[in-house]
Amino acid sequence: MTTDAPDRRAPGTPCWASLMAHRADLARDFYGTLFGWEFTPGPPQLGSYMLAQAGGLRVAGIGEGAPGAHRPVSWTTMLAADDVDHAAESVRECGGTVGIGPLNAGEDGRLAIAVDPSGAVFGIWQGGTFSGADVTGVPGSVAWSELVTHESALVGKFYEAVFGFGLETAGDGDRAELLVDGRAVAGVHGVGRQLPRDRGAHWMTTFAVADVEDAAGLASRLGGRVLEPPHPGPRGLTATVADPEGAAFSLLAIQS
Repeated sequence: MTTDAPDRRAPGTPCWASLMAHRADLARDFYGTLFGWEFTPGPPQLGSYMLAQAGGLRVAGIGEGAPGAHRPVSWTTMLAADDVDHAAESVRECGGTVGIGPLNAGEDGRLAIAVDPSGAVFGIWQGGTFSGADVTGVPGSVAWSELVTHESALVGKFYEAVFGFGLETAGDGDRAELLVDGRAVAGVHGVGRQLPRDRGAHWMTTFAVADVEDAAGLASRLGGRVLEPPHPGPRGLTATVADPEGAAFSLLAIQS
């Protein structure tokens, strides 16, 4: 697993995970207790948005979305781009849509929020003074990002075209990996009819923890739900949980 993250991220590399909650204060309480995060203010242009830190290193962000009791809450995977405006135009040309932006986040960077042809939401981030997470793959940080969709081949071609990924089958079933310079940076998992109706196609953020069973149990005690109990996965012992507002994420056992 990667630990220190580079200053410049190759296009397509997952570089940040962001949550827009109904109640950002409650979300920070939940994740702060679960992962031991502390929070510092984010870009002023993003209002109440806060940067989560693990061991003093920035790992994710939590903000408060537009009001609306029925607005679903979910983690958004941000993919790096050298030019977010060009990437957003490529999204449109390749059958996706751009829902937000591109817009500036001060000197930190420029972003857009898009939807791929299968309906999965993702972000595009052009780093300025802030390129993304300071660390990955250690407890309390993002360990892996994976697109869960109907089938991997068709939507994989979309990401190939927009970001220049390589696409390679991996493991059993309908699984593929998105490659940057020959290195796997994210996964695509086709689950067919098993795709959750309440979420549809989506990017799943996986956080590293020292003990999956302990973390899943703690998430439940904090008001979350265990969606998939701890079980062996392609990358190790894993579980899927949801926070109190329903945002799903995975846990992966990583030793510090």
